[in-house]
Amino acid sequence: MASKTSFQLASPFSPAGDQPKAIAELTEGLKRGDKFQTLLGITGSGKTRTIASVIENVGKPTLVMSHNKTLAAQLYREFSDFFPENCVEFFISYYDYYQPEAYIVSQDKYIEKDLSINDEIQRLRLRATSSLLSGRRDVIIVASVSCIYGIGSPSEYAKLIVQLKTGMVISRSKLLYDFVDLHYSRNDHDFKRSTFRVRGDTVDIIPAYSEHALRIEFWADEIEKLTIFNPDTGELLEDVDEFTIYPASHYVTSKSRQEETIRAIQEELSWRLDVLRDEEKFIEAQRLEQRTNFDIEMMKEIGYCPGVENYSRYLAGRKPGERPFCLMDYFPEDYLVVMDESHQSVPQIEAMYGGDRSRKMNLVEHGFRLPSALDNRPLTFAEWESILNQCIFVSATPADYELEKSEGVFVEQIIRPTGLMEPQVEIRPIKNQIDDLIDEIQKVIVKGERVLVLTLTKRMSEELSEYLKNLGIKAAYMHSELDALQRIEVLYRYRRGDFSVLVGINLLREGIDIPELSLVAILDADKEGFLRSETSLFQIAGRAARNAEGRVIMYADKMTRSITAVMTEMERRRKLQDEYNKEHGITPMTITKELKPLVDPNLISAQPIDLERDLYEEEPVEIITAAEDGIHYKPNPAMKEVVFEDKEKFLEYLTESMKTAARNLEFEEAARIRDQIEQIKKEDI
Repeated sequence: MASKTSFQLASPFSPAGDQPKAIAELTEGLKRGDKFQTLLGITGSGKTRTIASVIENVGKPTLVMSHNKTLAAQLYREFSDFFPENCVEFFISYYDYYQPEAYIVSQDKYIEKDLSINDEIQRLRLRATSSLLSGRRDVIIVASVSCIYGIGSPSEYAKLIVQLKTGMVISRSKLLYDFVDLHYSRNDHDFKRSTFRVRGDTVDIIPAYSEHALRIEFWADEIEKLTIFNPDTGELLEDVDEFTIYPASHYVTSKSRQEETIRAIQEELSWRLDVLRDEEKFIEAQRLEQRTNFDIEMMKEIGYCPGVENYSRYLAGRKPGERPFCLMDYFPEDYLVVMDESHQSVPQIEAMYGGDRSRKMNLVEHGFRLPSALDNRPLTFAEWESILNQCIFVSATPADYELEKSEGVFVEQIIRPTGLMEPQVEIRPIKNQIDDLIDEIQKVIVKGERVLVLTLTKRMSEELSEYLKNLGIKAAYMHSELDALQRIEVLYRYRRGDFSVLVGINLLREGIDIPELSLVAILDADKEGFLRSETSLFQIAGRAARNAEGRVIMYADKMTRSITAVMTEMERRRKLQDEYNKEHGITPMTITKELKPLVDPNLISAQPIDLERDLYEEEPVEIITAAEDGIHYKPNPAMKEVVFEDKEKFLEYLTESMKTAARNLEFEEAARIRDQIEQIKKEDI
C-alpha cells in the first residue's frame, strides 16, 4: 500500500513518443513555480498518461476539471487505473434532472425547483471532500466544471466531523445527537446510507459516502469496539481502533451558526420588506414575507428547509458579495489544477456566473427570494482565476486564453506512443453525400469497426439514423434527452458493437476514447460556423486517430478557411509522425483498450436503455400553422399554442429564442432554430 503522501503510478507501458519530453518539461515548470502551462497534445497521444506521470513526479493533490460529465467519467476510470493504490475520487453534479427555480416575468409564471438526485453520485461527492479533509496528500479529484458552484464552508464541515476511537468516553445519547447534527437520521427499519439504528448498547451507522457500515459497541459510556461490516449481509469485515464520520451533506452548520443565520435572515427580511413597500410592491412584499418566514420555521424545527442553499451566505458566515466556498477550497494551498479540453472548459466557466445571476435577479425583484440568494452562485471567472495555485491546460486545440496565460509557450505532444498517425482526410462533394456515406459505412461494418457521422441539425441526425436503420444498418442517434450516465452507457454499448453507426451533432467531439472507430464522416463540412470551425473540425477528426485505419471524410463543395487550416496542420503532423516511425522502426497499430464501463455500473440508471425506444424514437416535432388571425406555433404537441400577429413577430420570437439558447451554451438548439428561421424567410407561411 502506498503511503498517504505519495502517488504510485501503475502502468504496463513506459512513456514513449513525445511523452518523456512533455513529462520532463511540465514537471520542471511546476517545480520552477510556473503558474500556468499548456500541453498541446493531439488526440491519442496519451495526454492522460503524461499528466499521470507529472502528478506522480510532483506529488501534489490534484483537481482534474472537465467540461462535461461523460468525459469526466472516462478520466475518472483512467486515473483510477493509473493509481489503484491512491485516492482517486469523482465529483460531478448529482442531479439526474434539474429544473432550477425561476420566474418568467412576461408570463407572470413561477417555476418551482424540481430535481432528481442520483444518490450514488452524491455519495461519491461526499467521499471526495471527505478524502481531502482526511489529511491525505495522494488525492486526485476528477470533476466537471460544476465544481465551481458553491457548497458548504470547509471549516464548518470540518467542525462537525466525529472522531471515534475504542476506549473513548462518550454517552450513547450524546453520540446520537451528534449524528443528527451531521444530517444523519435514525431509522431502525430501513437501514441505508445516511442513517443509523440503535439496538441496546450497539449503534450501527452507514456513512453517506461509504458502501460499508460501522458498528459501535458500548460498555456503559465507553466505546468498547468498532467494527466495519457489510450492511446487506451483516458480514463482519474488520475491527478498527478508530473511525471518522463525516457529515452527510455539504450544507451543515453548528447550532450557534444556525442561530446567527436565522437572526441575519430576519434582519435582511425586515430591511427588504421596507424597500418593497416603499416602492409600493405590496404583493411582492407579502409573498417574500410568507415564503421566508416559512423557511425560518423549518430551520428552527428541523435545521433545514427546501432551498436552504439560498441562505448559504449566512450559513457559511460570508459577507455580501463575497465569493462562495466551492470544491477548490477543500484542497490544500499547494494543489494542482488540470483543465482537460481547456478550449471548452475555460469558456464554460466564464459563462456560468452570468446565466445564474440573470435567473436569480428575477426571483429577487419579484419577492420570491431575498437579495442574499444572489450569493448562492458559481464563482465568477476572476474569482476562479484568483484561487488557482498552479494550472496545466490540456487540449489538442488550445485557445488564445491558454496560450496567453502560458506566455505563448506550450509543450507539444504530437508523436503517439503507438505510432498511430493522424487520420487521412478526404474531401468529397456534397451531392449524393448520403449514398456515398452508405457505401463507406458498409465497408467499415464488414471489418467490424465503427462509424461516427456528424450532421448540422438535430432533425437531420434523427432522419439519417432512421434511414440507416431502415436499410438494415445498426445505427443510433445520440440525442440531448439522455442524461449523463445514460450517455456513458450508450458509448459502452457502441464500443461493444450493439450498433455500428452513431449519428449526432456535436456531442462526441472532445476526449471520447473509442479505438474501434475507424471512420468519421462530416456532412456539410463547408458550412463555416460554430459546428464547422477550425477547432471543431480538429476535434471531430481526432475521434478517428486511435485506429490505424482511421479516416475522415469531409463532404464539402468549397475549401473553407477552417478546412484548409485543418488539412495543412494534419499533413504537417503526419509528416513528423511518419519520420519518427521510420527512424524507430515502428508499425502503427490500433490502440487496444479493455472494454469495461466508464463508471461503476451502479451509477447507471436502474432502467436500462432500450436502444429502440431511447435512441431511435423521434421527439415531438414543432407545429407551425397559418390562420387568419396570425401564426399559430406549438414547440411540440404537449405544449400550449402561442399565437403571433404576423410573420415578422414570429421571426423576432425565434431570433430571441436562438440567442437565449446560445447564451445557455445549447448550441444544437440554437443551430436548429437558426435553420428554422432561414427556412421561414424563404417561404410564405
